[in-house]
Amino acid sequence: MAQETRNAYGEKLAELIQKDKNIVVLDADLTKSTKTIEAKKVCPERHFNAGIAECNMMGMAAGLAASGKTVFASSFAIFASGRAFEIIRNSICYPHLNVKVCATHAGLSVGEDGASHQSVEDVAIMRAVPNMQVYVPCDQYEAKAVIEHVAKVEGPCYVRLGRGKVEDVYNEETKFDFSKVDVLRKGNGDVVLFAMGLMVQEALKAAEELDATVVNVSSLKPLDEKGIEELLRTHKRAYACEEHSVIGGLFSAIADVKAKTDITTRITPIGINDTFGESGKSKDVLQKYGLTAEHILEVVNG
Repeated sequence: MAQETRNAYGEKLAELIQKDKNIVVLDADLTKSTKTIEAKKVCPERHFNAGIAECNMMGMAAGLAASGKTVFASSFAIFASGRAFEIIRNSICYPHLNVKVCATHAGLSVGEDGASHQSVEDVAIMRAVPNMQVYVPCDQYEAKAVIEHVAKVEGPCYVRLGRGKVEDVYNEETKFDFSKVDVLRKGNGDVVLFAMGLMVQEALKAAEELDATVVNVSSLKPLDEKGIEELLRTHKRAYACEEHSVIGGLFSAIADVKAKTDITTRITPIGINDTFGESGKSKDVLQKYGLTAEHILEVVNG
């Protein structure tokens, strides 16, 4: 069943905050949109609305974490990674505090909100900060697993979540290991499609016609470099599919792995080519920027 990863975040957060009295949730006046309202419903005494003041919210998160709390801080990805960047860098990551920045409404799929709200650089920004871990779940089940995982991890984490519904890739019985990339489909050894977020579903659709291997890379940092290297060595062509700028995201991460080796496999980016997005229905915007199974087929077969 198609579901929004932000909804999955809200459901899991409400579950965790009841189990762990050490968890505190902060939001920047977007509780209904980020779905932290679910945590507020069950534990209002540990949910705080900082108002439209993202930098202040991250400072509050740092203070609470320095006092021993596990803090979940949420806003739209464009505000969390952009407006509050300096506070995240200097007040959370530098002292290695236990803050989980769970950012919703990421990527072009925000649609009608337009370029000002479409965060296409957030993974690059967060990957570059020392001590920060970066996760991009592809569906509701992986989103819940990621939230449970980061709640147990000591230190700063960035989780990228979406607004729109995405088809299920996994199910309730799936066991996740975020130390490794997940090979969802094995192909004939010619093409490997690395994907993150909603592009995992598009890669799976395209793979049927291509007989390609599909790999879900949901942990961008730490990155399973060994697993990626092995896949690059066993395939003739590689493609990095992401709802993010091709600069600093999944493509860059895989290229970094290749650069440390003698691997000659070519890696081709399929993402946002150093440009801003624009306003439009989510499906139309994704199609215009080539973030579809059809475009993957065109690139691979071209």
